[in-house]
Amino acid sequence: MKSRRKSIILLLVSALMLTLVLGGCQDSPASTTPAPTTAAVQATKAPDPTKAPDGGGAQPAQLTTFKDSPVLASKGLPPVKDRLPSDYKFTNELPESQMKYEIGTYGGVLRTVTSAPDWDADVFVMNNEPLLNTPGILGDQITGNVLKDYKVSDDQKTFTFSMRKGLKWSDGQPVTTEDVRFTVEDILNNTELTPIFPVWLRGGGEADAAPMKLEVIDDLNFKLTFDRPYGGILIRFAIQGWRGYTELIRPAHYLKQFHKKYTPLDKLEPLIKQAGFQPGEWFNLFNDKDITNWELANKKAVGFPVLYPWMMTKSTESVTTYERNPYYFKVDTAGNQLPYIDSIQSTLVQDIEMVGLKTIAGEVDFSRESAALIKMPLYRENEKNGYKALLANMHVTPTDIFLNETFNDPNWQKVVQDVRFRKALSLALNRKEIIDTIYYGFAKPGSIEDPTFDLAAANKLLDEMGLTKGADGKRLGPDGKVFTIPFEVGAQAPDIVPLTQLIVEMWKQLGLNVTMKTIDQTLWTTRNTNNELQATMIWTHTPLWYMGDWGTQLWGAQWDLWRTSGGKNGQEPPADIKNLYKMINDAAAANPEDAKKKVAEIKQVMKDKVYYFIPISEVKQPLIVNAKLHNIPNDTSFAIGANFSGEQFFYSK
Repeated sequence: MKSRRKSIILLLVSALMLTLVLGGCQDSPASTTPAPTTAAVQATKAPDPTKAPDGGGAQPAQLTTFKDSPVLASKGLPPVKDRLPSDYKFTNELPESQMKYEIGTYGGVLRTVTSAPDWDADVFVMNNEPLLNTPGILGDQITGNVLKDYKVSDDQKTFTFSMRKGLKWSDGQPVTTEDVRFTVEDILNNTELTPIFPVWLRGGGEADAAPMKLEVIDDLNFKLTFDRPYGGILIRFAIQGWRGYTELIRPAHYLKQFHKKYTPLDKLEPLIKQAGFQPGEWFNLFNDKDITNWELANKKAVGFPVLYPWMMTKSTESVTTYERNPYYFKVDTAGNQLPYIDSIQSTLVQDIEMVGLKTIAGEVDFSRESAALIKMPLYRENEKNGYKALLANMHVTPTDIFLNETFNDPNWQKVVQDVRFRKALSLALNRKEIIDTIYYGFAKPGSIEDPTFDLAAANKLLDEMGLTKGADGKRLGPDGKVFTIPFEVGAQAPDIVPLTQLIVEMWKQLGLNVTMKTIDQTLWTTRNTNNELQATMIWTHTPLWYMGDWGTQLWGAQWDLWRTSGGKNGQEPPADIKNLYKMINDAAAANPEDAKKKVAEIKQVMKDKVYYFIPISEVKQPLIVNAKLHNIPNDTSFAIGANFSGEQFFYSK
């Protein structure tokens, strides 16, 4: 047995090293992942926005002079002071402990690379602007961002927000509460555009609660009221789910031309036809023209008014170009309008391997999403090509394992819904071997589940379940046939395939028939949506307490659909799953202090029930940056934190 295991490990290591060697011999050129009135509410004010937050150095209370990039001089724009809001924002995306902030200089192009059409995860995180902000994405402090400030009522049902005076869209039009009113009343509350009102915008984030109510106070202040306490809404506006300002603020002046409430249907019909929709389908036209934060990397975003540091200006089959937003609302302490870097060029390549080849050739200035520990020796070997390969903390557990307990097969369900089966599989995971073989020691055993490795105990549990072995040594399911765990995985990250190969061999030691097939990422998404995946591997955001990401859509797809649809779709889950959902919802609705306690309780349930497998934690993530790039966070930060400070990057001369 030991010699066989050793052969398997050597085979995997050899395969990995062969990939690195072959990649290193090529000459080809160069994450995963937003003045209140005082009479109406007894309120607790947010941290004073004029006080210098962590990061960005000592910040003056008010600036009198401003500068902008020389590249804007010939654009015929108003002076920079008139383009900035009077309530401009000093950068505070990272705590001072995570980055030594330098005043930068203007200019340059930031080159990124992606293998996904109409998507670049690094650009998405770098560009996305939430309504509020939590420095370092830690969830310890919530400050203003697109929104200037907030107040919370004592009962945590009413939230009053103030906007930045003089804030403008990238086309120079003002941003006011009219954009908020339009978004809430004419999009979210329009059943043709939004058939199901978002559950997370209901009281307490509960499906059976009432939708939030909007009260516009004046051009710069508005109030949201919920029918249940919802202290967790602030962290949702700041970071949870990678939400952006488009949840509440969309450019009304632009989108009204596609909305039948403001433009007669007969005038919309030519546009509807041109877009390829059926007569009368104004709602499809509107949704096609409305670019949310998740679509900021889609070629349709060209010309759409935004609040991001960079706006898409051109998209070809191979390169997408983003140029600086001349009306961006953030400045440094010297009065320089951000961003420092003038443009981003995102190059589309064929696959993840080509991403790696372009990276080591020095043709990428920033890469986090596609960088992998298994390629760290290759990255370091090629640093002579003008980049630095750094290590920081990963904000996910990158290779969690999922068995879909609601896959439409009674025989499968009977086995995988038995907690003894899941515990047996957990006992068969040699976490030390995983860490040493795949992650070069830059990880620790997962802390949510029992990390014990005990094949004898695992086999005993399977024997107790009645999963007897046939003549060929393979275990049989309740139907008397060989029980198979068929992994289907994509290449969303470079470590998914090699680790799945290792897991396949580990679980085969229990007499289980385990297979693996790699599939296209688009097909993987489709099969997951259609409840067609039985076993797979992907990441979850377990290190981030506020994400509420417990993989429920993967290990219980139909149960999760029942939950998110308010019981209208999917399958009603058993009592223990309903209780888990309630715990997750309670944590999401609670204020941060209470939520952290509730998350600890959820982790205990996860440990007892082993709904999915989190074999490793505290994983290091490579961060590949141009050697001349400044304002890069240190290794105490999450690697993705660098994306959040992208507008602060600059090149040394």
